Amino acid sequence: MELETYARIKYQIKKRLDIDLDHYKDEQMRRRLDSWLVRSGAPGWEEYFYRLDRDPDELARLRNYLTINVSSFFRDKERWNALREVVLTPLLHEAQRTRPLGTGLNIWSAGCSTGPEPYTLLMILDEMARGLQHHILATDLDRQALEKARAGGPYMADEIKNLTPEQRLKYLEPEPPYRVKKAFTRRINFREHNLLADPFPPDLDLIVCRNVVIYFTNQTKDQLYRRFFEALRPGGYLFVGATEIVPRYAEIGFRLKAISFYQKPLS
Repeated sequence: MELETYARIKYQIKKRLDIDLDHYKDEQMRRRLDSWLVRSGAPGWEEYFYRLDRDPDELARLRNYLTINVSSFFRDKERWNALREVVLTPLLHEAQRTRPLGTGLNIWSAGCSTGPEPYTLLMILDEMARGLQHHILATDLDRQALEKARAGGPYMADEIKNLTPEQRLKYLEPEPPYRVKKAFTRRINFREHNLLADPFPPDLDLIVCRNVVIYFTNQTKDQLYRRFFEALRPGGYLFVGATEIVPRYAEIGFRLKAISFYQKPLS
């Protein structure tokens, strides 16, 4: 794809979907768009945008394609085990010591996709501190993914493979297709949110944003990490993907607590 063509496509997508592709890595996004045009069957981009203006379903399909969704329960399980030990244990201890009785943690799952990540958080917290009222906000730009998340599924067998038999019994409906029980879906606040444009929630104990920022340019990554830092309360943590590193984290103000975990200092 020529740069002039890509510039026109970016303009048309921003106008129709309010998704700014300038924040995404050029080469990767250009490959994805070339692939999408072939799959659409349109002879060219002019014809495809003509279709978009007359077919809201096609517009929704393009939006969903551009917001990449790959997720599963307890993805990178060793990192979730580390979350229990390194982050949640001290946070819960502090909450029980300093906050009103029954008050839990304030958590944001940013880029939650179809829901496995915030449900994993809920399961861990339910096992560690049953009875506390946690506030879990889960957001994504993809409306179709959010609909699935709010409904608690359905999820494929591969998406739940890391759940123990006890967790499947407690949190999922007993028969396929696999869905999270309604009693647990109601405990998460799912909301549409654009990381690149919308305000961030404040005073957070924990932000979980895993395998989302990797698709953005270095400049956009830096801006997001700085905004995550500001959104955390002193002592709060950012949890990133197993292969992700926050560049110049000390310059932003973070301390590296352990692999994948960055803490905003208390002072």
